[in-house]
Amino acid sequence: MSILVWGVALAAYGLFLAWYVNWRGPVSKAEVETLMTALEAATHENDRNDMSIMRKFLETDDGREFFMVNLVKLAPGKVPDPITGELKSSREVMDGYTKVFFPAIFARASHPAIMARKVGGYFDAWGTEPDPSWSAMGYMRYRSRRDIAQLVTDPKFGGAHDFKFAAMPNTFSFPTQPMLLALISPRLWVGLVIALVAAFAQIAVLLAAA
Repeated sequence: MSILVWGVALAAYGLFLAWYVNWRGPVSKAEVETLMTALEAATHENDRNDMSIMRKFLETDDGREFFMVNLVKLAPGKVPDPITGELKSSREVMDGYTKVFFPAIFARASHPAIMARKVGGYFDAWGTEPDPSWSAMGYMRYRSRRDIAQLVTDPKFGGAHDFKFAAMPNTFSFPTQPMLLALISPRLWVGLVIALVAAFAQIAVLLAAA
């Protein structure tokens, strides 16, 4: 019975890694062209994204996960709902985007690593634009560069970006790869949780057999 319990645990962890890790490697040259065509078609109605930056990001893909730094300023007061025109708080309008965004990124093994609200102004700042009064920051983990390109072109988003544009007059994002990360990776804590559940299951089996 112990073999069965730990066999199931190993299988569960293997399935998690199969989903969480990018096993497909870097984006190929052919994929870059396909993704760029889809990206240009998906973003042709706004000029908020520089396609040359996205192309270079895809062309220099190393196949590893990355983390996107997002600085966000939510609009003060009420803003019109993009669909109904009803005046709502920016957080309420933003919900129209996040309720589509989060399921989409979770499906691609991507997730927030840190989300935090701003509690003060700039401490160190020189040679930069004035603080636009950021509201919050997010540190988002993406499984691969392929995933974020596919995410942007996902037809499920449809008009969801309209809610984001209405709620956020200012935003600033750029991709990073950690040089030092003190947070525990899901690769570790998910394995530990599965091992703990398996250990309790084995104890339960032994007690039942006693």
